[in-house]
Parts: sequence; C-alpha cells; structure tokens
Amino acid sequence: MNSSRVYLDEFARRAGASVSAGAVVLDAGAGDGPYKHHFDHATYEAADFQAVPGKTYAGNHYICDLAAIPVADDRYDLVLFSQVLEHIPEPAAVLAELHRVLKPGGRIWASAPLFYEEHEQPFDFYRYTQFGLRRLFEEAGFANLEIEWLEGYLGTVSYQLDVAARAADGQGRWRYASPLLRRLSGLAARADVRRRVTAVGHPKNYTLVGSA
Repeated sequence: MNSSRVYLDEFARRAGASVSAGAVVLDAGAGDGPYKHHFDHATYEAADFQAVPGKTYAGNHYICDLAAIPVADDRYDLVLFSQVLEHIPEPAAVLAELHRVLKPGGRIWASAPLFYEEHEQPFDFYRYTQFGLRRLFEEAGFANLEIEWLEGYLGTVSYQLDVAARAADGQGRWRYASPLLRRLSGLAARADVRRRVTAVGHPKNYTLVGSA
C-alpha cells in the first residue's frame, strides 16, 4: 500500500466534488489522467508536455509547455495541479499562467512533494516547504491559500522503509532485511490511512487550495 496515493485520490475526489455540473476544469500536467473520473460531471480538459522518457500519456487535449497553454484568459473554474510543480524548471511562470487561465474566483487544487527521491529524470528540479509554496502562489496572484499535509508522518516513515528495502535488495547480507523492511513499510502505510498523524515529523507532500 502507498498511503500517499490513497490521499491523493481523495484530494482529487474532493476537488471534483467542489465544482458543479458543467464547470470547466483543467488537469495541468495530467499524465495519463488518473483523476479524470472525478470530473465526469464537468467539462474536463488536460494539458501536459508529454516529454518524460518511458512515461505513459493518454487523452491530453493540449500538448504544450504549461507556461504557454493555448486557451483564452479566464477559461477554467478549477485547475488541478497534482504532483507537477517539482517537474517545472520555472515555477513562477507556470503559476502565473495557471492564474491567467482561471476565472476570477476560480480555484486551484495543487500538491507537491517535500520529501521524495528523484524521479522522472531529467525533469525533476525542486522540493517544496509549506513556506516556499505559500510565497510562490501568493506572488502569482493566488489568495485564500489553505496548505495542509497530504499524508501523515507514518506515510513518510512507510516511504523511507520502502526506500531502505529497495536499497537492501541484492546487497549481500543486507538483502535478508528487505522482506522485513517491506513488511514494516506496509504496516506503517496502513496505519497512516487509518489515522493521519500530523503533530510530529513531516509529510512527504503538501496540498494547497487557493483562489484566483
């Protein structure tokens, strides 16, 4: 189990539930569109640059740089921007563009990692504290920001144990520790889903909701 994926799906579900039937939604950096089904009642559009080697893409309406989305100003009621910001070399330019395409008062639902290994190389540039996120989004013109932990600290522990298990695979005597580490990782993930502990430690990811 990956508790972060459980919480990300719930985050996208709540984003979908926040807009009425017929709302126009942009999934920015959508990849293969794992959250599209949460917006079946809305007009769903997806954009991605589709350049990560080996990554699967599907159903994107706009293949473009997210700093230059080919749509008119004030088009969208909501932008979903999930686990994309770390892959953007110029985040300020992209956030300004997402602000441009949102209607006044439209909402952005975003998530970004604080603690995660490099991935989708070579397109992996940054990690974000809650304070960095707040500054970037406010400078882009977003307001009423709500920033929260995505998963709890046990989700972070689960992830680190999984990293350790993968590192131990094939490493002499250390390989015997790998099954135990994976077992502990799974237990921590399940505990994180049952109860999200946020009073200690740090999350893997933050979520942010704000208005244009």
